[in-house]
Amino acid sequence: MSIGFGIFLMVVGAILAFALEIQVSWIDLRLVGYLLIAAGALVTVLGLVLIFRRRSSSTVSSTSIDPKSGARITRQESSRPETKY
Repeated sequence: MSIGFGIFLMVVGAILAFALEIQVSWIDLRLVGYLLIAAGALVTVLGLVLIFRRRSSSTVSSTSIDPKSGARITRQESSRPETKY
């Protein structure tokens, strides 16, 4: 959702900065457009960082001894969190 919102902000900012030729006395629409483009880029980058940060894996290794045979048993488990797109 944050990546989509960032792209939305960049598109609205680009429209304000480059496509509109409206002059408003109390606000500079070109500056607002540039600010929205920058904010959209920041939100998109943060969204990508958070998505790649969630893709971590963990490995657990445990060793135990079987009481009947005295054999050493090593068990390894790997888990990765599910990614939702």
